[in-house]
Amino acid sequence: MITKKCLINEIQYLIDEYIHELASPFDSFLEEHILASTFYMIQEGSNVVGYYAIHNNELLTQFYISRPYQMYAQKMFSQVLERHTVNSLFVPTCDELFVSLAIDKDFTINKQAYFFQDNQADIIESNPSSDESFRLANLEDLQQIQQICGDFLDQYERRIASGELFTYYRGAVLLGIGVVEKSKMFKGLASIGMLTNEAYRKQGIGRVIVLQLRKWCDRQGIKPVSGCWYYNEASKRTLESAGMVTKTRLLNVKVV
Repeated sequence: MITKKCLINEIQYLIDEYIHELASPFDSFLEEHILASTFYMIQEGSNVVGYYAIHNNELLTQFYISRPYQMYAQKMFSQVLERHTVNSLFVPTCDELFVSLAIDKDFTINKQAYFFQDNQADIIESNPSSDESFRLANLEDLQQIQQICGDFLDQYERRIASGELFTYYRGAVLLGIGVVEKSKMFKGLASIGMLTNEAYRKQGIGRVIVLQLRKWCDRQGIKPVSGCWYYNEASKRTLESAGMVTKTRLLNVKVV
């Protein structure tokens, strides 16, 4: 087996194969780690048979072998781990090959996150009060957003300019924000998320924001996905109450 560092566009056809074989999509958290990784192509003789990606020289975020060569996947996977100082793997359970290879190694498996998809069902909503509004954020909202959200996200000004942020107000009070991040790996897909003003939590604000984001995605012809930390039960309940369902997990698999 020969491995060679490469640019992502050199193996785009393999990434397209990989995405086609996934049982379900994943959200922007994992996608950002993948896209920020260093990519390597895998060659068997003169044939490029797969690829893998490593984030920050220590986190394996991708490992894919084309179907005709998957009989060699265990051997190639072992060789990749031997050649790099990988400490852990980010493995989505929708990636059957990667999950199986990680299980083969008897590594320590930790549960990192839930990934959600739209259940595509209509949900009965309560009518908003006359002084409530949900809309795209603008630069006049920036100061309030930064005060309420802190380091929940980065680059708020850029996100506002690119149409990623939404605000939910009651009068002049910012109840929370919504975020939509269009996928760079999955066509017609976007990750949605929200943050509720701490002073107004446990009042259904997050549910309203997620419902509004689902509607916005539907009008744009985009399929929404979402995610939350595995142990954040409040976020999980909010997403489920707003019509998002989960069958996929992100595993943080420890090599050492």
